[in-house]
Amino acid sequence: MVRSLWTGASGMIGQQANIDTISNNLANVNTTGYKMMRADFEDLLYQTVKTAGTPATEDTVVPVGIQMGHGVKIADTQRIFSQGAPQATDVPTDVAIVGEGFFRIQTYDGSWAYTRNGSFKVDSDGRMVTSQGYWLLPDIIMPENFLPESIAISKDGRVTVKVPTIDKDNPIDVGRIELYRFPNPVGLTAVGENLFKVSGASGEPIAGRPGYEGMGQLEHKFLEMSNVSVVKAMVDLIVAQRAYEFNSKTIQTSDNMLGTATALKR
Repeated sequence: MVRSLWTGASGMIGQQANIDTISNNLANVNTTGYKMMRADFEDLLYQTVKTAGTPATEDTVVPVGIQMGHGVKIADTQRIFSQGAPQATDVPTDVAIVGEGFFRIQTYDGSWAYTRNGSFKVDSDGRMVTSQGYWLLPDIIMPENFLPESIAISKDGRVTVKVPTIDKDNPIDVGRIELYRFPNPVGLTAVGENLFKVSGASGEPIAGRPGYEGMGQLEHKFLEMSNVSVVKAMVDLIVAQRAYEFNSKTIQTSDNMLGTATALKR
């Protein structure tokens, strides 16, 4: 069978995976804290017809060999952790990370997860939680009778709030937000809900105070938007579509060649 049939098919499969990745980026263009993904590819095995350096005569060798490729496959989908644009919200429980770092979250099963989404809420117990109700760690618990609009978060993570029954003029400390970074953040495993979990490739989390020791600082009443560039994604989509068409043409051409071969004998 003509080798190019399978080579073209591998190219179409690869470009379909590329388009799937781009479409996921576009779908999350307004997802808070989302980090875009990029599909990387690598070529497949080669059939060596003639090896370079093979003796041609008693005194000479073949300078260039003959190798026939067998197409392409997807190697990985790498997440790009560039900074997303901060957007002002005027919501007292919103906070954005400007720089490196993640918030630590405790999920319902007690495990830890990490996120760049700082759209927090205060639950019925006064605890700062995510939109899904997961706890922000370390715990930030508001006292009784606090004023929600008085919540303030400093650039280094200090959380204060006013409680009229305690001191109507001066805010009180209720905790400090910590950030966590990783030796290899692209190795984190995305689990949905804007959350990542530690993997064997990411390394162990390193805790730190916002604004110190390489950690990003916090911006109160801001959210970090998705870092997806719509213009770049659309250009990538056009390139992937054309590459898909080119690979389909190689299959059609190979089919025509086989048709020509079968028509030799009538």
